[in-house]
Amino acid sequence: MKNKKLNSLEALSQIQFDNLAPDPENYQEPEEIPEKQYLEAHFSNKGRAGKTVTLIKGFEGDPSELKALAKLLKQHVGAGGTVKNGEIVIQGNYREALMEKLESLGHNVKRVGG
Repeated sequence: MKNKKLNSLEALSQIQFDNLAPDPENYQEPEEIPEKQYLEAHFSNKGRAGKTVTLIKGFEGDPSELKALAKLLKQHVGAGGTVKNGEIVIQGNYREALMEKLESLGHNVKRVGG
């Protein structure tokens, strides 16, 4: 059925997605967050059309570890965000909640600015 147009719901029900299932033999554990880091929690709205973000700066380590930490923090506060220039950018003012989470993970966190 590759490259065919779907003309009805019947044709849609015939599509098989077997190749999308995860392979349990090749499963890898998620990477762990690295040891203690000295991080800074910033609050900013500069250059973002007045929208508030929380920045986590000072992470030293592999970029994949930084992404794993960013994902964990975004899930903790339930907000979007990204990793740019070695910094974690979380949408919204979640500085206190993020500082508590980072400290519970064993990191030293310094509050910077307002």
